[in-house]
Amino acid sequence: MGTWPYLAAGWVLLVALYGLVTSRNLIHAIGCLAVAQSSTYLLLLAVGYRRGATAPVYSDLTPGTRPVVDPVVQALALTDVVVGATVTALLLALTIQLRKRHRTVDPQALTGLKG
Repeated sequence: MGTWPYLAAGWVLLVALYGLVTSRNLIHAIGCLAVAQSSTYLLLLAVGYRRGATAPVYSDLTPGTRPVVDPVVQALALTDVVVGATVTALLLALTIQLRKRHRTVDPQALTGLKG
């Protein structure tokens, strides 16, 4: 596959970090974090891809006749998706509570928070 997927993952990460640094809204920042998380999907796709390989289900293949993809990378990608969705949901819930209590989602306006 070459270096293109790695470059694409790096580019998506840089775009997300730029959006995160320039964000003036917590909802936008959470969206940028989700985009940064998607760069890890691209990275795992690049690491786990094998040309001509099949899924690691051995019921119809005799071992060693055909290359298979690494199931660990597939498990990591699935875990990455679940953790990313959970963290995004938690951050959005916290942002909703912050908006209810302080009437803003601007990070600059939240610098002097008091109990």
